[in-house]
Order: sequence, then C-alpha cells, then structure tokens
Amino acid sequence: MTRSTQTAYKPLRAVAGKQAPANSTPVLAEAADVLGGQMRKHLSRLGALLGPCSAQLSRRFDRKLIARKHDQQQRVALAAVTLGSAVRFWLDDGNLAGFFEQATYSGRRLAKLNLPPGVIVEALAEYDGLLEEEFAKVTVKEAANFRWVREQLQFCVMLALNNAYYEVREAEADTFYELFRDEVESQSLGELFDRFLATLAKFCRADAARYLAFDESSNCWKLNQKTLKINRDLGNRLREPQCASGADLSHEAEWKSEYATVWSMPLIHEKLHDKGLTGVFQFAFRKDYQWLPREQELLAAAAERCFKAAEKARLMEDLRASEEQIRQLAEHMLQVEERERRRISGELHDEAGQSMLFVRLQMEMVENAMPELNPLRAKVKEAREATERTIIEVRRLIAALSPAALEQLGLGAALRQLVMRFKQWYPVKVKLQIGNLSAIPKNTEVVVYRLVQECFNNISKHSFATSVNISVGTSDGLLRLIVEDNGVGFDVKQAATKLESFGLQGMRERVVLLGGKCEVVSCPAKSGGRKAKAARGARVMRGERSSQVRATKQGTKIWIQLPIPREAVAA
Repeated sequence: MTRSTQTAYKPLRAVAGKQAPANSTPVLAEAADVLGGQMRKHLSRLGALLGPCSAQLSRRFDRKLIARKHDQQQRVALAAVTLGSAVRFWLDDGNLAGFFEQATYSGRRLAKLNLPPGVIVEALAEYDGLLEEEFAKVTVKEAANFRWVREQLQFCVMLALNNAYYEVREAEADTFYELFRDEVESQSLGELFDRFLATLAKFCRADAARYLAFDESSNCWKLNQKTLKINRDLGNRLREPQCASGADLSHEAEWKSEYATVWSMPLIHEKLHDKGLTGVFQFAFRKDYQWLPREQELLAAAAERCFKAAEKARLMEDLRASEEQIRQLAEHMLQVEERERRRISGELHDEAGQSMLFVRLQMEMVENAMPELNPLRAKVKEAREATERTIIEVRRLIAALSPAALEQLGLGAALRQLVMRFKQWYPVKVKLQIGNLSAIPKNTEVVVYRLVQECFNNISKHSFATSVNISVGTSDGLLRLIVEDNGVGFDVKQAATKLESFGLQGMRERVVLLGGKCEVVSCPAKSGGRKAKAARGARVMRGERSSQVRATKQGTKIWIQLPIPREAVAA
C-alpha cells in the first residue's frame, strides 16, 4: 500500500476524540473546520466527480426509497443527510457547517417521523451503493480517498443523528414527566386542564393553546364557561385528530386570521358500546407547521392521560364534596345534640326537678305532722330520703347534659367542676393541670369538655383506675389535651373495631370534625389482675406522632391536639 493511501485512511482524531453534548451542531461544524487540508482537497475532487451527476444520484436514491415504502417527508429528510448533500454544501459555501446544521434538523424530523435508526443506516447504505458505481469510474487510489471522506462524514452524520434522536426522546420524556407532575399537583379540574395545556403548548412550541369543552347532554361547546356557536361540520371535524389551517379548525375570526395552522386533539372516553367526546385541545401556530407522527402520538397519549386524570379529579372533587357534606352534617348533628341536651336539661330542671322538690317538701311536711309513734312515719321518711336522692341525681344529670359553668365561666371552671363531681362519685385521685385557655372558640370548648366527660365515663365503667392525670392548655395555635390513668388498660385495636362500641369512635369523630388528631395508647394488664410490663410497641388508634405518647407500665393515655382558628387567636 502506498504512503498516500495510508494517509487517506488515517482516522480523524479531532472528531472522534470530542465529547459531543446534546446540542452538538456547533461542535460538528467546528470539527468540520479542522478536518485538515487533505479533507478539503478530497472534498473538492469528490465535488468535481459528483457535481455533474448529483441530480441523477438524488433521483435514483429517491426511487430506491420509494421502493422501501418511505413517504415524501422521510425521503426528503434522508436525502438531506447523504454524502451528495454534503458535497453540494461544500461546493456552494466552501465549508460543511451548514450541512451539519441541516443534518441535525433532519435528524430531529426523522425522529419525529418515527423512523428507526436502523432504517436510516439501511437507507444510507443504499446511497453508498450508488456512490460505489461512481467511484468505479476513478482510479483505485482516488476511490480509496473518496471512501475515506465518506466514512469520516458518515461518522459525523451519525453523531448528529444520535444527538438529534436523543434530544427528541428527552423532550418527550420531560413532557410526560411534567404531565405526571401536573396531574399530581393540580388541586382542581380547571387547574389540571390549564397545566396540561401549558405543558403541551411548550412541547409543541405553539403560539396559543386552549381547551374546548363539549357537553354531550346539550350538544354544545364551551370555552371558559362561555357557550360557543360551532356549526355541525366543524363539530364533526373536531371529533378526530386534525392538523389544518386556522380557518378550517376555528370558529373565531381572530384565530382564523391570526394563525396559519391549528392542531386539534380530541379527548375521547369509552362508553359501553360507543365512544364519547368530552372536549378538544387546540394548539395554534402563526406559521405553517404540520405535525409529525411522533408529535401526534404524544398528543394523543397526553389527551388520553388528561381525560383519565380529569375523571380522577372529578371523582376526587365529588369525594371532597361528599366528605364536606358529611362533615357539615356531623357538625350540625353535634350542634343539634347540644341544643337537645340544653332542652332536656331545662325540662328536667323546670318540670321534673321542681315537681320532685315539691314532692319532697310535701313529704317532709307530712312527716313532721305525724306523731313520733305512728308506724307510717318511718315509711314517709324513707320515701322522702329516696326523693332527695332522686333530686340529687336529677341535678347531676342536668349538670352533665348542659353544664352552666361552661356557658357562664368558661372551659377551665367547667373542667374543675367536672373533676369535683367525678371525685364525689368515684374514689379516684384526679390531678388537673390547666394552662392558657384564652381565645378558644365556643365549639372547641364544648368539644374538649365532652371529650373529658367521655374519658371520665370510660374510666368509671372499665378502667378501675386509682389515679387520673389531666393536662389541657394552648400554645402555638394548638390546644393539647392529655388524659392518663393507671387502670387495667385495653386492646385499642379491638376496641376500635367493635360495632357496639361508640366511646372511642365518638371521641375520634369529634376531634376529626375540628381538624385535630387523636392518639390512644393502652397497655392492658395480664390475666389474673397482675400488672403488665410495658408492651412492645404501644397500640395506637390513630395519628402520626405516636412518639409523643409514652406508655406507662399499665394503663391508658389519650393525646388530643386541636387547631385553634387564627381569627380566635387574633381576637
């Protein structure tokens, strides 16, 4: 092999050694400028060889591409990355910078045309076969130099194509990631459509975008809640993916005159036996901009995803609305319950209480009027004492139903009175610690009072405790209530699932209605009445901050946190 031939096949280290970034067109153009004097000389000779037959080569290559079932757009893009195209740029401009820019642009189009890279390699091999016929017309040495030029240029072209494909696929992946984030972060149906439109408009590089909603029940179109007058022909066209002029796909004079091209992608939902239309995404362009298969596929996938996300958002909105209705109903029922408690306590005080007091006075008068030795005097005394006990019980019921101290003196005084009455009826040591209770709404005071009342009720019925600690106070916009006893404890999980048990569940519902948290930790005693050691992992009924609740060796601890509205704190 001659020295010149060896030089001809020397690899281009200046190109192969570069690390090409995603946007590599400037790098490739710079590489073309440093290819060296030999490359320039061989390109000039190659131009002299291919220049006269360039048009004929292009036609023959086009016929081969037609035979391979390539459409017009694919054929144009493939012809733009051939050696013949590079030679034409060299003959016209004396450099290859414009050719590599064209190769990058054509690579993006080929990627959007959904043409696999392997098919591009096969098409370029077809063009190489045509070049071999031309190379046969020159000397062996000259043909070797031309093949070397072709190999170096093909290396740069494949690098440009790889980068172009990567850019297109990366843009598609980023778009789907943005759509996923839009779906997750959207708080309402309107926000979901707005964010989807913005993401897709950025991907399409559209000058304007909008969503036309379709109401099947009334067969009308709406834009931002405004009813549109769309004729039947345009309405039928909007049911299918369309890429046409603004005049063909718009009903408004502004869109018809301002935008040359409009992309329209319908949002379709599957019915039992048919497909239904819910709306259309439209993207407008001031210049003629026909969509490519890959772009159409992405918009179709995005429209399908948007519809499913919209259905999910509608379900979530309906669920939130239902939950709000249930919450309002439960809150109303609590208010009704409190009013009913006040009504019953009032009737007990005014009717039954007064009547029992009258009976007690009458029986006392009869008892005093009877002689000491009268055998009926003892019976009357016994009845009077029973009446007095009934009066005391009625008064206790009245206080439990509607504590006057809560209405008149506030939560702190009502809790102290509740503790005093509890200690009178049950031999339990109660320690009450009251912190700052200012600026608490009335409904929160009622809920806290009822919670402590329910705790006392559970302790008296099930706990067999000898000591109870209660702590209540406010700080940092929160009211915290802690009730702890040393009773026998219970299985919280089992108690929470009992159908006939409403104590803990009722407490939880009251707390949730005010947006608070409730945690219950209990360490039950072993059989035989012996005290249990601290259980591994306290059973938690509900909550996320169970680490704040430390279990005792035996007993139950209830930790409740309620938010205080800002208006109340400010007041």
